[in-house]
This record gives sequence, structure tokens and C-alpha cells, in this order.
Amino acid sequence: MAPFLQSLSSILFLMALIKLSIMSRISAAGYSPAVFRPSPWQLAHATFYGDDSGSGTMGGACGYGNLLSNGYGTDTAALSSVLFNNGYACGQCFQIRCVQSPFCFKGSPITTVAATNLCPPNWSLDSNNGGWCNPPRTHFDMSKPAFMKIAQWKAGIVPVMYRRVPCARKGGLRFNFQGNGYWLLVYVMNVGGGGDIASLSVKGSKTGWISMSHNWGASYQAFATLSRQALSFRVTSYTSKQTVLAYDVAPSNWNVGMTYEANVNFH
Repeated sequence: MAPFLQSLSSILFLMALIKLSIMSRISAAGYSPAVFRPSPWQLAHATFYGDDSGSGTMGGACGYGNLLSNGYGTDTAALSSVLFNNGYACGQCFQIRCVQSPFCFKGSPITTVAATNLCPPNWSLDSNNGGWCNPPRTHFDMSKPAFMKIAQWKAGIVPVMYRRVPCARKGGLRFNFQGNGYWLLVYVMNVGGGGDIASLSVKGSKTGWISMSHNWGASYQAFATLSRQALSFRVTSYTSKQTVLAYDVAPSNWNVGMTYEANVNFH
């Protein structure tokens, strides 16, 4: 039995070393194992805005600008303030399907949308008659192309089931710079996994880590002198609490108006 136990101990020790090696490489790469999973299905309602092309949905409260060039496309939605959560829901992904309406397409197909905008309250209208985004309603104002994947547009409003799902993004996190050399405003885009951001820190090549304050939507700001320094970012997901370290995202000659892509992302 002794040789057998000795062999078993060696195998277990080897497995532990392999696991430790994998975790170390994951940590060094700047991300941690995926933990975000789809949420349970819940009931809400959905309307649409914009035209068939989705051009009317560009921009929005999250600050993503041109949704086509920045990777979000036209499968997007504006969230009621209950869901929008003061901008911390920006980038989150939802599966939506139409239910309990004659305007639902047969088979209740599912579409996936990203949160890119806020559907503000309209206190001049009753919450059940036009004021669809008034608190405490859970509501999606979808782009027309996304809405037309689940229901006939002439319905106007339909009951839906929805759930949070991981965001599948190609490439790394993207950081759009605004501001100046003394005030850096960053929009974080193309976020995978939970899709959202809880906090952001920046590190210049001549500074330590500087916490950035939440400005609005998906933007964060730092009042610091960061010009002529290569910049790295520490990003924490609002939903999963995972943290990604994106080193040397922007070169020392970075400029406002430019978007820089990291080589890491959430999963």
C-alpha cells in the first residue's frame, strides 16, 4: 500500500502544480476565470424607437457614439431608469423574447441586445398609457431592427421575458479618450462577460494607480497630469466583480478623440 499511496501523493502534487501554473498564467495575463452566468427569466415590456436602419439609436446616454463602428451594431436597447442604474448597466446584454401577445412572432424567437441608452421617465403620461419607462416599471425601448426580430412593429408595445446573459465581444476592451492632459475622461467599450463596469483606475508610466470617478454612463474621469505617459487601466466588472489589468493600453503620445484597444477582456 505504501508505494501506491506514495504514487497517489505524487500525482496529486503534480495536479496541484499544474493548476497553480495555469492560475499564475491567467493572473499574469490580466484577467481571472469567468464567473458570470445567465440570470433567471423575468417579465417586462418592450417598445421600440428609431427607424428600420437603427440610425436613430446612435449615440445615447452610455456615450458609445457610433454603435456600428464601436462594435454594438443595431441590436441595442434603451433601459428604463430602474434597469439603467445610473449608468452602471451600460454595456449589459439581455436576451429578450415576446410573450402573451398576438403580435409575437411564431415560436417566440429570442434576440440579444446590449444596453446603450436610457429611456427616461415621462411623468406627463400615465405609467400604463405611454409612460412606459416611468419607475418602477422594468422596460426595454429597443431599436426597431431588434424589436422586429421578436414582434410585429405595429404592436407598439408587447410583454416580454428577459434575462441577463454574458456579452460575447471580439477583441479587447476599448478605451475612448476625451478631456486633456490634466483631465482624462475615458469611455470604456466592447466589454465582455457582464458587459458593465463598476470602477476604473488609471496608471501612468510615471505614477501609481489613480482611482477614476464615475462621470456618467460608461465614462470615468481622473483629474491628474497624465500627458506624455503610457497609460494602463485596472477595470472591475459591476456584475461579476472580476478585475482586469490592461497594461500599456495607450502610448505616451496618446491623444484625446482616439480609441485604444487592450489585449484583455472579460469572459
